[in-house]
Amino acid sequence: MVPVLTLDVDAVRTFVTVADHRSFTRAAEALGVTQGAVSVKLRRLEDRLGQRLIERTPRQVRLSAQGEIFIGSAREFLAAHERAVAGLAEPRRRFRLGIAAHVMGPEVPGLLARLKSLDPALAIEVLLDNARPLLDGFEAGTIDAAIIRSDDDRRDSEFLGPEHFGWFAAPHFEHRAGEPLRLAATSPCCSIRDVATQLLDRAGIPWTEVFVGGTAAIRAALSAGLAVSAFPRRLAPPDVIDVGDALRLPPIPSLALVLHSSLTDPRSKDALRAITAAFREHRKG
Repeated sequence: MVPVLTLDVDAVRTFVTVADHRSFTRAAEALGVTQGAVSVKLRRLEDRLGQRLIERTPRQVRLSAQGEIFIGSAREFLAAHERAVAGLAEPRRRFRLGIAAHVMGPEVPGLLARLKSLDPALAIEVLLDNARPLLDGFEAGTIDAAIIRSDDDRRDSEFLGPEHFGWFAAPHFEHRAGEPLRLAATSPCCSIRDVATQLLDRAGIPWTEVFVGGTAAIRAALSAGLAVSAFPRRLAPPDVIDVGDALRLPPIPSLALVLHSSLTDPRSKDALRAITAAFREHRKG
């Protein structure tokens, strides 16, 4: 087994300071130590590495060939040390993210993982709810950011991507001519339900609601062949198909997914950029 070589942070910092100032005297002043202490720490580092790092003559101080090779790694070593120490000292921060239940999709786990890797000091709190309670929490300051559909609120917001809809049902779903179209829908306050039923009424297509529930429940109802639903394409189960053309149903207009946020500090803006990137990349894929 190759022995692990450990380096002393102070010794590496001393080497970098001498290299930057090209002087033991000025390096000692910069570090707030004696010139003798600088010489001792540098000698210990050279002994540890088994390489001469500094060439010193009465007239000049310069890096040796080995020192030129080591200086870049030494700077990276010090930078990593400083990041580690800063991370321990930084207090944990909360990021309270609200996601509308009808928006929660396959990109969200990757989004949360990206936020965690972006800032280990960030404590992510996610709330799934209907859009109205999330917007109320956003207004009250109990939620830092909210992801909803644009039809739920008309205020200025960050565009995340389009939300496309279709008429989905199981391949074995049967609709008998002359009978009302059996629908699965979300709660009566859902705007997509209203849009879908208005489109059916205008087209003169009779309908009846046979199943009402949340997004996950409707997915199950569709897979079971109980009904047809105006449903987001990205959330449709893999075992259902778009039956809009086959049943001659009117097309459903697309909406937009948007982000509302009240955060302005640089670290939080990084988190917000990660959110928008996750949604946009998922749609490109």
